[in-house]
Amino acid sequence: MPPGGVMPAAPSSRTRAATWRHGSFAALDFETTGLDLGNDVVVSFGVVPVDGGRVRMRDSVHQLVSPSVPPSPRSQTIHELRPQDLAGSPEIEVARETLAAALAGRFLLAWFADVEVHFLAAIFGGSLRRWRRRTIDVRNLAIAVDDAPRTVRGKPGYALSARAEAMGVPVANPHEALDDALVTAQLFLVLASKVPGKPEPTVRQLLRLAGA
Repeated sequence: MPPGGVMPAAPSSRTRAATWRHGSFAALDFETTGLDLGNDVVVSFGVVPVDGGRVRMRDSVHQLVSPSVPPSPRSQTIHELRPQDLAGSPEIEVARETLAAALAGRFLLAWFADVEVHFLAAIFGGSLRRWRRRTIDVRNLAIAVDDAPRTVRGKPGYALSARAEAMGVPVANPHEALDDALVTAQLFLVLASKVPGKPEPTVRQLLRLAGA
């Protein structure tokens, strides 16, 4: 699937200087056929907007996608989306219009954002650097708030559900794209207010501290 379609509009560069409570964000989660970034594709996505320091659940998006390659057995055990569950869903060439609209003008929030950044580039085109410049890795933000060494990145305590449980954020359906996006958004709200030495960090400061 070649990248294409309408590229989601980037957020205004002026908003980088605003405090995070004045920023517009979109928490994003992809479920995929696997983690081979060269061959696997998206089977669902969830997007939850965050404006004015609040989650806007009523404007969230959850979309199943008919993949061009079948989900691997391993991926199906994780996200529980079988080929028959995806039958009749739009292909990404159609679904990416919905995704573009949900991300337009917003900074992105993702947990272990390297995955989302690579799939965004595959779906829409654009360099990885272009996508990283607008993305806050909420996992990196958790590590920074904890003042933990970078060697913890592979530790179970920094899996999404584990971190949510530790910080009192409810998890209803792990590895369901919309719920993972919601948990990521809620964790961002908790963590952004705990950045050491920066009671009201700007969007730019968060991007530098926890960029993808």
